[in-house]
Amino acid sequence: MIRRRSLVAIAAAATATFALAGCAPTTAASAGAQATSQSVTDAQGTVTVFISGDTNVQSLWDDALIPAFEKANPGATVKTTLDLHGEHDAQTLAKLSSATKSGDDPGYDLVDGGFIQAAGAAGLLQKVSSSAISNLATVPTATVKAGGGWGIPYRASSVLLAYDSTKVSNPPKTLDKLLSWIKKNPGQFAYNPPSTGGSGGAFVTTVLDKYLSDSDRKTLETSYDSSLESKWDEGFAKLASLNPYVYQKGVYPNGNQQVLDLLGTGNISMAPVWSDQVISAQDSGTLPKTVKYVQISDPSFTGSASYLGIPKTASHKKTAEKLADYVLSAEGQALIAKAIAGYPVIRLDNVSKATQAKFADADPANLRPSYYSTVSSDMANLWDQKVPGQ
Repeated sequence: MIRRRSLVAIAAAATATFALAGCAPTTAASAGAQATSQSVTDAQGTVTVFISGDTNVQSLWDDALIPAFEKANPGATVKTTLDLHGEHDAQTLAKLSSATKSGDDPGYDLVDGGFIQAAGAAGLLQKVSSSAISNLATVPTATVKAGGGWGIPYRASSVLLAYDSTKVSNPPKTLDKLLSWIKKNPGQFAYNPPSTGGSGGAFVTTVLDKYLSDSDRKTLETSYDSSLESKWDEGFAKLASLNPYVYQKGVYPNGNQQVLDLLGTGNISMAPVWSDQVISAQDSGTLPKTVKYVQISDPSFTGSASYLGIPKTASHKKTAEKLADYVLSAEGQALIAKAIAGYPVIRLDNVSKATQAKFADADPANLRPSYYSTVSSDMANLWDQKVPGQ
């Protein structure tokens, strides 16, 4: 099983090294090179989007957003690079920190990943605003604010409880009832390790949050405080107690998609899944319509906007901003809704009536957020240590 290093040490180191970088001299040659590269990128140049996530996100970029953007912007070329499941986020942050310190191009111009908060807090990302990305003005203020001034919200989703309606007629609607259902139906529930995908991470987070105060939850959602992590012990004990009752008495699928596959093939009857993935799978016919989904309560599963970031030393910032602005256009948001059933992040009165109808109740500002990125990384490491095989 893959264990993810905590991002907090990397983020702290990145902050320190970036502070030193401010004192480093910039040669005339390097400054000239940067000026030249940025001056031509409105019309030409290759922009790279670094994706830390699942294959469906890469498909969104490669098959929908990029072709439409390139058609609308002749001369601009966009390519992607993928770190599947974000398994190397700590290393990526370390390399980004090193590139920022030396003033070098990190090799990509736009980041789509879960470490935007950590990278922004460490001073590795460019500040963003509606003056450079005009369509940010159409995003609710609370959603923009949650990006910390570095993150560009571009889509949203939430984790739902999916179930096989041919086997389950009355799904649990609260966390307590779900935990009870799992024990009464051994082998019929599955979730993936938090290090391999957010749907499993949402289930783990929700169980841990059951034993936290509201103030502690809020702290872990918005900042890093390792002293609070000892309060997870009761939640981890509860998760470990489920081992005999989950799929094959403690087998945890590798990633969001494998969980969905088990559900679609009838190997399990219930699982936490991403809203965009389950809707897209049903639209494409790879998941039967007999799979239904609900949101639980007390607490609900997590969900939030996903953010993009522009590295401070990227060579093609202007085109990256232009690409981000396109993604936040009504056309870009419609492509996201169609390709992966992502909730729009711009206000619904800015999208088509068809998109409005599909997401009438979806406001990313009202979704329950997951933990701060460094906290989530610690949670994944501790799950690996405390839950499987216990």
